[in-house]
Amino acid sequence: MLSFILQYHPSAQEVVEDHHKRRLLIIVLLTTLTVIFLLGILFCYYHRGTRANITRMLYKLGRYLSAPEKDFEGNDSDLIAFSYVTIKVATDNFSKDNRLGEGGFGTVYKGKLQKGHEIAVKRLSKTSNQGLEEFKNEIILTARLQHVNLVRLLGYCTKKDEKMLIYEYLPNKSLDQFLFDPRKSVLLDWRKRVNIIEGVTQGLLYLQEYSNFTIIHRDLKASNVLLDDEMNPKISDFGLARIFRKYELEANTNTIVGTYGYVPPEYVRKGIYSTKYDVYSFGVLLLQIISGKRTSCYYGTHENMNLLEYAYELWREGRGVEFLDPSLDDTTSPFKMMRCMQIALLCVQESSADRPSMLEFDSMFKNEGAVISTPKVPGFSINKKEYEEETSYSGIKYSSINDVTVSQLAPR
Repeated sequence: MLSFILQYHPSAQEVVEDHHKRRLLIIVLLTTLTVIFLLGILFCYYHRGTRANITRMLYKLGRYLSAPEKDFEGNDSDLIAFSYVTIKVATDNFSKDNRLGEGGFGTVYKGKLQKGHEIAVKRLSKTSNQGLEEFKNEIILTARLQHVNLVRLLGYCTKKDEKMLIYEYLPNKSLDQFLFDPRKSVLLDWRKRVNIIEGVTQGLLYLQEYSNFTIIHRDLKASNVLLDDEMNPKISDFGLARIFRKYELEANTNTIVGTYGYVPPEYVRKGIYSTKYDVYSFGVLLLQIISGKRTSCYYGTHENMNLLEYAYELWREGRGVEFLDPSLDDTTSPFKMMRCMQIALLCVQESSADRPSMLEFDSMFKNEGAVISTPKVPGFSINKKEYEEETSYSGIKYSSINDVTVSQLAPR
């Protein structure tokens, strides 16, 4: 037994070597754990901002998916992704009683959220070929634009295969309902009409001069100017709008879109558009504001002249007062009205170079002492049939040129 014990008893040297091995293993383990710990601290430090951003994004996503009804009075430009249920309840299941209007790309409904906020819901048609294009365009553009004279986009809904845009609700609906209704037009005295002209001017100045990009609206008309409870104007419907960089002057397209009567000649004939496109449309709108007349009707003794021809003939013959809306009985303002008519005719000149910029218009409109040049014959003095024939002959694709384009936030 003794010999067995002596045979398997470790020597002193073996004990020492075993001790060193254990000590080395402990050192290696401690070093490894320390390095891992330090790397973890560094990782957390350098990625703290990223994790915080992810946390915030997840938090916002959670809020948006549940469609919170936050207050809309602030300047928060974040868009809300409303749930389908929220919009369905707000519009009473898209009730006919809540229908505000209908355009070529869908229907607009009035809605009320649970906290009482009133909204306008543009529900794009599922059968429209251009619905998705317009939907994306309007979200991208309107989300970037913040101005008192532009309609505010609150959010959107893409659930249940829907494409819906949710806007602030404007109780007085659209300008065309006042201008072309003999009973309502009397509510628009000259002072209110001037306020509307100045508001639209400021909205266009922002789009063309003061935003980060130059925005061409391409569908400015009376039905796309909405009025709040104090009759202040807001430009709406940016589905056809296009962005220019500040150094760009004009662009070209192979597809003509817009509304007959508001589209300038260079766009119809050559597909060219620039800021002067909106100036032309604005000039047509000005003539409508002071006259209460539609672009779709014919005027004159033989009823063979469109709105621009009729306005120019009366102005040239010194009979411009006959062009004014009969409801404007303010005898103290004929000079201002005639001046406005002359500037409007400058805006609808045949050549885009002869039209004033919006900055020049603003100066002429506000400064009664400013010298105004003499208008030439307005551009695009042809009827609708000739318009369509010329568009077809030019080889440019004819699309969506009618009295109801894209969509709107008010009944026609």
